[in-house]
Amino acid sequence: MILLARPPQDAKIKMDEILDIAEPLFAANGYRKTTIRDIAKALGGAQGLLYYYFKSKEEILEALINRQIAHFLADISTMSSSADMLPPRKIEFVVHTFFRTAHYKDGLFLDFLHDEKHLHIKNKIFQQAALLLKPSLLRIIEEGVRKQYFAITHLPVALTFIMSIMLCLADTLCEKIPDEEMTSHLQMANSLIEKALGVPENTLHLSLVTA
Repeated sequence: MILLARPPQDAKIKMDEILDIAEPLFAANGYRKTTIRDIAKALGGAQGLLYYYFKSKEEILEALINRQIAHFLADISTMSSSADMLPPRKIEFVVHTFFRTAHYKDGLFLDFLHDEKHLHIKNKIFQQAALLLKPSLLRIIEEGVRKQYFAITHLPVALTFIMSIMLCLADTLCEKIPDEEMTSHLQMANSLIEKALGVPENTLHLSLVTA
């Protein structure tokens, strides 16, 4: 009997199945209280099967975070090419979608990234996300300059500055500060992004959008 090699997508299908089962367990019981045994039991398989695809519970949650970020980046990429939204509104969309993503499942991922033990994961995820977000953000800014919504002399500098602000907001979110204080951070970010884009005050309207 000849055994055919399993197609590569089988591994991804199984990994997605594990993630789909683990996510509600993390959301219901918390990351710390959920065990590999819990996930394996819900999966209907042995723990060894889980370890074949993921080395640890930490790696499972990291994969969940990356999957949600991939959805965020896909939404931003689609929106950035849309002709139905003005460039200033696109900038707002990026920030608001970012906040919704961060508060996914009542802040499940923020709880994980808030832990100092996971600082290395947080830094890696943030840097990777920023790198992948950059092309879409550049497309939005170039459109804004071309259509004279933005008055930018040095576009690369403006892009780098805005990306730095986004990373700063991400770090602040992980500190889990009160909404009132977070709103103050967002107001400052709003003002700084307006200056980077060369637009009048109150052109942008950034707010805490989590639903």
